Amino acid sequence: MATVAARVAAVLEDAWQRLAAHQAAVIAAIGDNERSRMVADRLAQFQAAMVDFRRRVDAESLAFVSRQLPHLYEEGARAATRAVGGHFTWTLIHREALQSLASDSYVDFLRRSEEQQRMAAVFYRAVREAARREVPQLAAGHTTALQAAKALADRLATEHQLTYVIYRNGARMPVPVWAESATLAKSAVAYNAGTLNRCRELGVRYMEVFDGADCGWASHKDPDKAGGTLRTVEEAAQWPISHPRCRRAFGARPDVTVAN
Repeated sequence: MATVAARVAAVLEDAWQRLAAHQAAVIAAIGDNERSRMVADRLAQFQAAMVDFRRRVDAESLAFVSRQLPHLYEEGARAATRAVGGHFTWTLIHREALQSLASDSYVDFLRRSEEQQRMAAVFYRAVREAARREVPQLAAGHTTALQAAKALADRLATEHQLTYVIYRNGARMPVPVWAESATLAKSAVAYNAGTLNRCRELGVRYMEVFDGADCGWASHKDPDKAGGTLRTVEEAAQWPISHPRCRRAFGARPDVTVAN
């Protein structure tokens, strides 16, 4: 799962870095007191990079939900089958579960990317406004104009950083971490869903939880520690993981019919 997440994260990070590079080119053009036309050209390239970012996020999200989720779900289901017995096939319960996972995952990928697109769009509008009002006044080339151009470039760079994903609440997350956390979470949920649905199909009522020693049941800080406990299949399905990088997994316990 980590390998899949890293590959998806690498694609999304590359698209984001290209966007950041074009942003830097726009800021450099302003800071060097380039002509308005040069700034406009760099801004057009930045706008094209925004479109490319949206396209690559969409393409990678579709590839992930159509190829990786079914594979991970089936791995989880087959692991449960090996533990309990029988033969796994894609019955209706599994097809419907996968369809729901794929839909939710795709929407979540797009939702996550919206914040990055919003940040890029805010920068684009800020430069457009500067190009309309401030940049033309800097074309004279005097010392004062050069200083003003540098000040404008510094302000834009400070106010519109793309090195980190900065959420509306002020939280800052490095782009690689942002990209990988989504795929890791969805991968773990898909694998565990396959395990749990197969166990439900086989009539298993209880699951043993394998998790980090400090990981809580409903959140990492939940005092109800998950590792080593027995939970019903329904409880496990409600909390397949407790946080984005959660290592939680479940083992079938067909020998248990009533929890202690």
